[in-house]
Amino acid sequence: MEDELEDRVLHQTYLSFMKIFSRFTSGVAFDTPVSYLWKMVRLYLLRSEVVIFTLAIIIFFMYLQTIELWSRTLLSRLSQAMNPMNAVQRMKLLEGSEADKQSWELKGTLSAVYAIKGRRMHMEDKFIINENINNTGISLFAIFDGHGGEFAANYAKDHLIQNLHNKVVELSAFKEGKVITPPKETPEEPKPKEPETNTNVERKTSFKKSASTADDTSRKEITDPQLLAQLTKARPITREVRSGGKPVKNVNIPLASYVDKGKINFGKLLTDEVLAADRLLVEAAKRSMNVAGTTALIAVLEDNYLIVANVGDSRGVMCDSRGNAIPVSFDHKPQQVREQKRIEAAGGYIAFNGVWRVAGILATSRAMGDYPLKDKKFVIADPDILTFNLDDHKPMFLILASDGLWDTFTNEEAIKFIKERLDEPDYGAKSLTLQAYYRGSVDNITVLIINFLNNKIAVSSSQ
Repeated sequence: MEDELEDRVLHQTYLSFMKIFSRFTSGVAFDTPVSYLWKMVRLYLLRSEVVIFTLAIIIFFMYLQTIELWSRTLLSRLSQAMNPMNAVQRMKLLEGSEADKQSWELKGTLSAVYAIKGRRMHMEDKFIINENINNTGISLFAIFDGHGGEFAANYAKDHLIQNLHNKVVELSAFKEGKVITPPKETPEEPKPKEPETNTNVERKTSFKKSASTADDTSRKEITDPQLLAQLTKARPITREVRSGGKPVKNVNIPLASYVDKGKINFGKLLTDEVLAADRLLVEAAKRSMNVAGTTALIAVLEDNYLIVANVGDSRGVMCDSRGNAIPVSFDHKPQQVREQKRIEAAGGYIAFNGVWRVAGILATSRAMGDYPLKDKKFVIADPDILTFNLDDHKPMFLILASDGLWDTFTNEEAIKFIKERLDEPDYGAKSLTLQAYYRGSVDNITVLIINFLNNKIAVSSSQ
């Protein structure tokens, strides 16, 4: 009764106000057309029903603009309402069992990673920690965030990282004038794994320290029919596209081209290997009609230098000695001026579908795989390379993470969060991952932390 009375009072107040306003304006002298127009406005547009309806439309469009953020919050609240467990119980559930794994973790000498499937149906994030490769003093870290299935992310983890590992060993020996024995097997034309095969590709003893989320996930091909249909609309998948024409082969580049004044040119090495791996991935994907793709964030540490290669929207952020957040990579988003111009120059377009997407489909403008969008260069795999002299920044730690983290954390928030938890066994990787989940991230989440305090990564494997 009280609510109805309040509504009636508000309605009467509004009508009274409009009557007073009408009397005031009716006494103002206007030209005949203007006076007639104002009369129509008073009679029709300023009626309470029209005003309320107009406000409703405005609110509805404001809702559409913020629907992505609201939906994440709603999903988080619904999840907690349907599963009323305390934080400890939820954490245990996330850790899961070997039969139904929900989380993955790995601890290196001075690096650690924690990853969860989160609210996604499948885990498509993969990660690599490879400290002090074959006692070369060079360490390799990577995160791959797959989309449309695991095929592309698994491929990048298995073949791109193995090729980089082999090249680092060969180049380290080459620059020291040692004899190089090339690997017996180099996967030039890798084929998608058969469903019944569960063989772990990491067979070599020199690669023992590498690990990824793929160790405990299915290696079956995943082809998303809905995504395939969307991509087919973007460009019809013809028999020529499916076969890809002649098989793509790796081009052998002389090792000397990667060594300059006794130093390995990691920028050139990472660029060449990423593009070569992408060519082979696209060829393999065409044969199996697999439209999956993946981002690639790769960090190399040698002496006091950090080299970062980025393809897509996974991101790296470094905390310097003053606690400032220093980006070591920049997201490739379709709405960026540089990316939009490139896409439109190739004959493509971007469209808003929750977020800005290439051809209304893909939310990142660069990726490995995604062959229907790759054929006309709407999406490319060219990495951005950034090099940092750590003596200039004297960093405390580095965060590498998939966009599942950055959907809920800013660079500064993540740096502050880890800075307060660097003394945890995994340097805060687990805490940050779970906090992103509790904030409502709906994606897979992978967080890799490299601790630079008392850095001994270069000699860790020799102990």
